[in-house]
Amino acid sequence: MSANLQDKTVLVVGRGSGIARAVTLAARAAGARVVVAGRDRAALARAYDDEGVTAEEVDLTDEKSIATLAERVGEVDHVVSTASARARGRVADLDPDALLVSFSTKVIGPIMLAKHFAPRMRTGGSFVVFSGAAARKPTVGVLGVAATNGAVDVVTRALSVELAPIRVNAISPGTVDTGAWDGLGADKKAELFEERAAHNPARRIGTAEDIADAVVFAMTNTFMTGVTLPVDGGEPLV
Repeated sequence: MSANLQDKTVLVVGRGSGIARAVTLAARAAGARVVVAGRDRAALARAYDDEGVTAEEVDLTDEKSIATLAERVGEVDHVVSTASARARGRVADLDPDALLVSFSTKVIGPIMLAKHFAPRMRTGGSFVVFSGAAARKPTVGVLGVAATNGAVDVVTRALSVELAPIRVNAISPGTVDTGAWDGLGADKKAELFEERAAHNPARRIGTAEDIADAVVFAMTNTFMTGVTLPVDGGEPLV
């Protein structure tokens, strides 16, 4: 990509693998100074060893942790929150605590990031948060995920108005080949990917790099705000 983040400071909240890692490396490649933050700072530091990335600790379900992170990091240009806690299952099996953790991580956490980092954001800055295809095409067993992602879409639009001219956008991935699916087991994961690749209009499964490119686009397109950008291979269309 030709996007330029030279001399910008980007905070990426998430793990040291999958989409968060792809976003971090894409931002670095575009010239940014990147700070990564997650619950396990030591693990993050190991994951990004020799990548020129600073690791910090944060718990998105704890406002004090977010406020403390903001004090340590100081001024930023962009904040990206990739963190999630999925509450999967049919309605009869859903655990209220799991639903609350999912909502706290993907919805309340980013709101608190906006609360504490917006005053420290430089001119031209933005927030990028994560929704998901389930918000537009719910299927059986993903009610909790769909509800959480739908709330993220609403928060994105509301924050873009309240924080203007700071921009706020969401990325909405479809099925992406990351460790998020490993819990299915190798055979079931392969079966799911084959079925979805055969039916979505793009005829393939997404990669973490597909999503990272969209995040960099959202950070650098200064005329885009309040948007949930689908990067899903057309999955909700079929």
